[in-house]
Amino acid sequence: MDGTYDEKSCGIVTFREIGTEREYLVLKYPGGHLDFPKGHIEEGETEHETATRELVEETGIKDVEYVDGFREEIAYRYNKKGTPSHKLVVFFLGKTEAKDCVMSFEHLDYYWLPYDAAYNKTTFDNAKRLLKKAEELLGDKKL
Repeated sequence: MDGTYDEKSCGIVTFREIGTEREYLVLKYPGGHLDFPKGHIEEGETEHETATRELVEETGIKDVEYVDGFREEIAYRYNKKGTPSHKLVVFFLGKTEAKDCVMSFEHLDYYWLPYDAAYNKTTFDNAKRLLKKAEELLGDKKL
């Protein structure tokens, strides 16, 4: 860590395209919130390696193509086992052809949702901002 943050994680705002429709992957966490796949960076990993590994571990999705020009940082504070922690999460944007997910023990369910539904279902404002930036970057183009 660079001293500013106690923890660092990486994740992917994952989407797929079906015809002219775009759907985003949202995971349901045991705490009840809905968010994107992410997890702690391990020693020696790059940010992309961490994000990819976490996507595979949490959803079983192995094929993801990163979208250039999207790297967003979210920082927040929370209590980790009663101790204040300052966390940095780096998110990328990735496209997949996958439909089915194999949930890890870390999540209860998953949803592929169009932008509006995904925006409304995500719990945290940070996730909503990420989703909005992803949708703005992608716009009407197909990848």
